[in-house]
Amino acid sequence: MKHLELSFEAGVATVTLNRPEVRNAFNDEVIAEMTAVFSELDDRAEVRCIVLAGNGPAFCAGADLNWMKRMAGYTRDENVADAAALANMLKGIYRCPKPTIARVQGDVYAGGTGLVAACDIAVSADTAQYCLSEVKLGLIPATISPYVIRAMGARAAHRYFLTAERFSAAEALRIGFVHEVVPSAQLDAKVAEIAQSLLLAGPAALKACKALVQDVAEKDITQLLIDRTVQGIADIRVSDEGREGIQSFLGKRKPGWLAQG
Repeated sequence: MKHLELSFEAGVATVTLNRPEVRNAFNDEVIAEMTAVFSELDDRAEVRCIVLAGNGPAFCAGADLNWMKRMAGYTRDENVADAAALANMLKGIYRCPKPTIARVQGDVYAGGTGLVAACDIAVSADTAQYCLSEVKLGLIPATISPYVIRAMGARAAHRYFLTAERFSAAEALRIGFVHEVVPSAQLDAKVAEIAQSLLLAGPAALKACKALVQDVAEKDITQLLIDRTVQGIADIRVSDEGREGIQSFLGKRKPGWLAQG
């Protein structure tokens, strides 16, 4: 793999985003690799749980800048295909029959919050910052929304989707987006402690229990819902405001709706 590291230790597989030079931002290649590796781990009986981690100072900064540059010129149909790949990756993580733990060592922005939310359990360093920044670019967090809203709740999503404010790990804990916040030096120990709890449980019971939570707690994330999110992000990306937001970001200038003020 070009952009991910994969390691195994005593029943625990660790998938690590390894693009620290771009703050582990993802592009189409990362999405394809992540989709493939989770599919592979689904079928490996010796893997009892999966840790999703990141190298470097950030966990995941969302979309890669060069990917955004290509995306800025996409047609609506190309945007649908692009968003569908991301949606498929997130669904693969969320529906993975093995329990998953997000090990959040650094900042999480935009699409990166979808990775955290798609995991069953999230443990964060106390220095990590979170942000759903899409509306500042004239976009919406459509594709990640089924997972992020489930994780933080609709009430918190109303605020942080709309304001694009940064919020702290302590706030992420308060709203239920993460389960534990610890000093960075204790992050690995806490993740290992939780993983050990998972290893003590029956594998079939864990699989059934995970499905139980997903089936009972919320309405199912259906293909219809996923298709709606894919169509929604494609529509707004090709809109005048969406294109202006991306172009102004890439051009390091204020978007038109601010420049006119």
